[in-house]
Amino acid sequence: MAAGNVNPFNVSDSEEEAEQRQDRADTERSPCDGAQGHSLGPFSPPAFSEPPALLSSNRTSPSVDGIPASAAAVAGIGGAETRVSVDAIAAQLLRDQYILTALELHTELLEAGRELPRLRDYFSNPGNFERQSGTPPACKEQGGPLNRAGSISTLDSLDFARYSDDGNRESDERVAVLEFELRKAKETIQALRANLTQAAECEIPSQERKNYKSSPEIQEPIRPLEKRALNFLVNEYLLKNEYKLTSITFSDENDDQDFELWDDVGLNIPKPPDLLQLYRNCGNNLPLHQNTVDVAVGVDPSDLPGEHFTQEATIQQQQQQEVVQELEYQISLLNSEKQSLAEQIKKLQSDIQSLQRNVSSPTTRVNSAQPKEDPPCDKTPLDNGQYLDIRGVTETDSTPDPNTTKTSTTTTTTDYTESSMTTTQHNSKVKSQSQQSKTSVQFDQPNRKLSPAFHQALLSFCRMSADSRLGSEVSRIADSEQSVMLMLGRCLPHIVPNVLLAKREELIPLILCTACLHPEPKERDQLLHILFNLIKRPDDEQRQMILTGCVAFARHVGPTRVEAELLPQCWEQINHKYPERRLLVAEACGALAPYLPKEIRSSLVLSMLQQMLAEDKADMVREAVVKSLGIIMGYIDDPDKYSQGFELMLLSLGDPSERVVSATHQVFIPAFAAWCTELGNLQSQLIPSLLTRIRKLLKQGEYGLDEHKLHIYLSALQSLVPSLFAVLFQNAPFTSRAKLQGDVPPIEVTRFPRPASPLQDVATIVGSREQLSVLLQLYDNQLQHEGTTGWDSLLWVVNQFLPQLIEIVGQINVTSSTCVHEFSRFFWRFCRTFGKIFTNTKVKPQFQEILRLSEENVDATAGNGILTKATVPIYATGVLTCYNQEEDRKLLVGFLEDVMTTLSLSHAPLDSLKASFVELGANPAYHELLLTVLWYGVVHTSALVRCTAARMFELLVKGVNETLVAQRVVPALITLSSDPEISVRISTIPAFGTIMETVTQKELLERVKMQLASFLEDPQYQDQHSLHMEIIKTFGRVGPNAEPRFRDEFVLPHLHKLALCNNQQMVDSKRIDIATQLFEAYSALSCCFISEELMVNHFLPGLRCLRTDMEQLSPEHEVILSSMIKECEIKVENKGIGEAQGSISIAASLVGEDAKTKFLSKMGQLTTSGAMLANVFQRKK
Repeated sequence: MAAGNVNPFNVSDSEEEAEQRQDRADTERSPCDGAQGHSLGPFSPPAFSEPPALLSSNRTSPSVDGIPASAAAVAGIGGAETRVSVDAIAAQLLRDQYILTALELHTELLEAGRELPRLRDYFSNPGNFERQSGTPPACKEQGGPLNRAGSISTLDSLDFARYSDDGNRESDERVAVLEFELRKAKETIQALRANLTQAAECEIPSQERKNYKSSPEIQEPIRPLEKRALNFLVNEYLLKNEYKLTSITFSDENDDQDFELWDDVGLNIPKPPDLLQLYRNCGNNLPLHQNTVDVAVGVDPSDLPGEHFTQEATIQQQQQQEVVQELEYQISLLNSEKQSLAEQIKKLQSDIQSLQRNVSSPTTRVNSAQPKEDPPCDKTPLDNGQYLDIRGVTETDSTPDPNTTKTSTTTTTTDYTESSMTTTQHNSKVKSQSQQSKTSVQFDQPNRKLSPAFHQALLSFCRMSADSRLGSEVSRIADSEQSVMLMLGRCLPHIVPNVLLAKREELIPLILCTACLHPEPKERDQLLHILFNLIKRPDDEQRQMILTGCVAFARHVGPTRVEAELLPQCWEQINHKYPERRLLVAEACGALAPYLPKEIRSSLVLSMLQQMLAEDKADMVREAVVKSLGIIMGYIDDPDKYSQGFELMLLSLGDPSERVVSATHQVFIPAFAAWCTELGNLQSQLIPSLLTRIRKLLKQGEYGLDEHKLHIYLSALQSLVPSLFAVLFQNAPFTSRAKLQGDVPPIEVTRFPRPASPLQDVATIVGSREQLSVLLQLYDNQLQHEGTTGWDSLLWVVNQFLPQLIEIVGQINVTSSTCVHEFSRFFWRFCRTFGKIFTNTKVKPQFQEILRLSEENVDATAGNGILTKATVPIYATGVLTCYNQEEDRKLLVGFLEDVMTTLSLSHAPLDSLKASFVELGANPAYHELLLTVLWYGVVHTSALVRCTAARMFELLVKGVNETLVAQRVVPALITLSSDPEISVRISTIPAFGTIMETVTQKELLERVKMQLASFLEDPQYQDQHSLHMEIIKTFGRVGPNAEPRFRDEFVLPHLHKLALCNNQQMVDSKRIDIATQLFEAYSALSCCFISEELMVNHFLPGLRCLRTDMEQLSPEHEVILSSMIKECEIKVENKGIGEAQGSISIAASLVGEDAKTKFLSKMGQLTTSGAMLANVFQRKK
């Protein structure tokens, strides 16, 4: 056979090489094979297939040698030098009417993820398989479309058995078709058996069911099938009654169920009425099935064609005969199978009776220490009882299962049975040894105190899959020779057709079973090497299968063999050239962590992962390394490894890849914090170390702060906040009273910030949401009524952690928006986690003590007061905004008003207030609040406060929608522009300029334009030097981004006027100030598109005026201005030349259009054919 020439364990060959070998094997067949296959028609069976025993129980799949000769010829066209594409092979198969071969190719390509459009379109078109009534006999012999009545269906739904004896097809054709359907049916049956097995595992024992029936007051627990059915009906009710959000939430909470398909509930289960119908009929014993009446419509026979009745009767008679023959054949097969099964049952019963009779006295002594054995009929079947199943791994796996005990007892009894057969004695010894190995496997349990929920959430990052059919095979390891044979019987049918098409993961169960039970260490090492090298570049699903097998292997053999046999394979792959292989190693280290000796876990594995984190170049590998390190941190119990873990945390946070940093926050930091909590290092070492690094960074950054490092340390602190909050419950005064009694009130959805992962959820750290709810009630009551005396962990947060943080905040540069934002987010999450009572009673008083809002608290000369530091924006945006009730908003408004007033009256820098407005303005929810604060400044009695309010409008305009700008901002600015104080009016100019830059409403722009024009044209402002400076500065800032019409009609002409007036300025200091601002404005506007008219009338004259000023006051600027003027003059000259050339090109285009029109008119007059039309363009000889 051709398939026998392919070694499935030869992992060095790629899939393409395997296909080439298959092609060469096909081309080497003799021509007679091809002739034979070609003569059998399009649905002929393979050349070496078995006789047509259609429904025999020992049937196997068709041999792969039966590929038609045409396919082999197509596959061998290129020979050894060129390789024919798969599409060409498919086209040849369809052209030669080898439909079944093409269908097999289509199926295998689909399973390999390489679907061909040609095959997909062919088999999805039902027209290719309909009966053609007018087909000549010659065409039928060659093999045309299927003789099948037209229907809207595809090949998968064709009932070929109905046409088995119609005379138009040979019996071999039926064999091939039914073999294909039989293989599909077997796969479906196997999948259904897996589902039924899982459902049966969850069934309630019969004894418990009797207890429920005898005690009506005890309600029987809901069964899985009942739960899925009720879930479906509830979701259907929610959708019908427009509870869509509730339905979405309900679907998310039951993600293991498909609510769109009733068949997902169970097999052959009728759908009950909806909930409303069930409620209405709950008190009425209505019959489930109503009587039905068949109604037919009479047809006059004279209306039908004459041959209709004859043809109809003939077709129906043929179909009935075919069905009867098929059913008789199936009945005969079932009767023979029934007889063979009855004989097997008799034989098994006789064996059981003989074993019971042969039980001797040694057996009685052995069983005296064991519980009473169940009757033989209750024994667990060998196929299901002698497997180690890793699905549903819990903490109680070390407890022996009663069924396992029974099986062990039975095996021991068999071992002591007096038998004369040597083979039986050998098998009994093997069984006894394997059962002893199962019960003797022990794993090192770490001396840890993690909650089961945290353990479960931590282990969820092990990428394993035991839900699918293949996953269930991988997770069960046979422990006897007979079970190995059973495993082979289940897996070989899947291996043979798929091993050549990237389905080598089907080999994993065989490799694992053999590696577990083989007595030779060298062979076991070779098999495990094959496992890790089975697939060249395993994808995500294939890696999950390999990891599932590794975990099953580890659970079966114990920690010693895992260390000796599995870890060396990981070490060999650590520097593999393919990142998928290295990714497999990184994931395997985490998945095997619970099954390794604790010394190896904290030394060798930790060093391997540390090396990969530091040296691997692939982001996905380092991400998996970080997750595995987190799992290691959940099992390590060596206190000396704390410093290494801290360095690994900093190394992971400094990784350039965002996905690695995200994995660090999601997995590593929570696991490391849980270990530090058990060591007592969270408050004493981990958090203080990060605070020390932040302080050191701020001292080194006086001339330039490394904001990236600050972000690393601060994000680590932020990820530690949930763990810090959970520490408070360990030694709280109320911990002993935290017991679940009665109904527990649910936790508000917004009580905690959204966690980055389940490991950062406080409920997961504590144990459950119910336990957390009880603790939160006691926590709030303790803070509000009983005080914090003796509560060491909370006192550390209040007296040490918070003061250090506030001190660090005071050292931050307030102009660094990134640092302000980072600390604001940290305080916001901190306050939300610790609760409103803690924020109001512990956090706010410490800030308010420092931010005493008085003029004495601001140094007007040095500007080093606390109100000018980053403490103001961080307190406003990080603490005062964490709760959004009315009193909280009033407190925020009052604080900002006081800060604005104090800074204005003290002539202090406004950077802290600006930072607050920028941070709050990024959230539209605070726009109304900020406008309220600014209106307070607009109507303030002090001109200094009004000036500050006018300048704050500039920051707010960019983020506010145009409706608020028109209704709230512009009226306030118009009010300030008519203020008695000239300084207040000047302060409004930047805000007006920003409106011109960002707003698009024409009416609003006209109002602003009129106000700016009044500043420039009103005689009272002619000598206002500061006003002219502010206007020129604003024009230079907003001119390039403003509307072109505003720039052309307003900005450039007024800049020209200001430059002309500045030539006549007598005071040199004012003249140089205006000239400098004009130079900046013209430099910015020179990058814009300026028309020739504006260039000649305003831009160039303004530059010449400015050059006149610079010649006298700043010669270095005069050189730059001269070059700018020269470039502008060249542009103007080039435009004139271009226009002259443009007039010539326009004339040429007109001539071209005339020629084109004439040509098309001639073409329209032609009446010749297409062949003669080609001669029109031939050259005359």
